[in-house]
Amino acid sequence: MIGKEIRMERIMNRETKKTVIVPMDHGVSAGPIKGITDIKDAMTQAAEGLASAVVAHKGMVALGHRKQGRDMGLIVHLSGSTALSPEPNCKTLVCSVEEAIKLGADAVSVHVNIGNGHEKEMLADLGMVAHVAAQWGMPLLAMIYPRGERIKNEFDHQAIKHAARLGAELGADIVKVSYTGDPESFREVVSGCPIPVVIAGGPRMDSDRAILTMVKGAMEAGAAGTSIGRNIFQHKNPVRMVRAIVMVVQEGKTVDEALEFLKKEDVIRWKLAAN
Repeated sequence: MIGKEIRMERIMNRETKKTVIVPMDHGVSAGPIKGITDIKDAMTQAAEGLASAVVAHKGMVALGHRKQGRDMGLIVHLSGSTALSPEPNCKTLVCSVEEAIKLGADAVSVHVNIGNGHEKEMLADLGMVAHVAAQWGMPLLAMIYPRGERIKNEFDHQAIKHAARLGAELGADIVKVSYTGDPESFREVVSGCPIPVVIAGGPRMDSDRAILTMVKGAMEAGAAGTSIGRNIFQHKNPVRMVRAIVMVVQEGKTVDEALEFLKKEDVIRWKLAAN
């Protein structure tokens, strides 16, 4: 479908078929946490760092992901839950594909946690959204994590391999999963999934090298890119961190080359957007 192809090119580089997504949907689950208190500024920094797309809830779209001097893709997130809930792993649909279309979305996303008592409702929602999105030619990003009472280790590569395949089986166009810790095990995740796989960033990591090593390992394993939030927007220089990840994902740079770029302090933010 030509509409879906056009929209996919707005969130993935048409040449490399890779993407650097910056999710900013955390305000629903955790409130105005550091880095996205001023989400307009956070979007500006993602754009200046050459991010491919941002993920945002419907109420944040009006702040203008395309008013920062550089265009980037918009993925409207359709589901949510709060950390205050007695069942935070149960995600509920809070937006529709049609609403996202009216907002100018290039794609939509849904979060599903498997291995808990509410899995069946979330799978039903994913299947329904996949059906509606397909009717409109709207790309669907499925964020799928093994989380709940049946899960002993949410980073177990067998569970993550299952999660990735589940997204493909139920009609997603891209699936987001956690990194398994090394390229060898993550290669199994990618090889078992016929759609592009991107990695989540998870909680704040303790060093830039750790972040970039994770990204490089995923790319070596065949990942299609990243969907990293807190390790970007809570970084001391989000623009540079986005750009460093872009260097690894889109340009094939080494971890050391990206780290060397991060050390520089003499590049004015707006100049990055012109590169």
